[in-house]
Amino acid sequence: MSAVLPFAQVLAATLLVGAVLLQTSSAGIGALGGADSADVGFHTRRGPERVLFVATIVLGALFAAISFVAFRLG
Repeated sequence: MSAVLPFAQVLAATLLVGAVLLQTSSAGIGALGGADSADVGFHTRRGPERVLFVATIVLGALFAAISFVAFRLG
């Protein structure tokens, strides 16, 4: 089992990075410096955006769990 954990961790990390990079950001360039924009607000995620959002959370939890198990076994 401990031989499979590094491969599972790399796979989970790769999928997590891909899921984060696929998400869109509605913040403008002004938000980079800490500026507040009045037109940027919260919206309801629907369809593929919601699936990607939930998948990102699940992949993050999976990566954390695999890392914890690898730490405890190693």
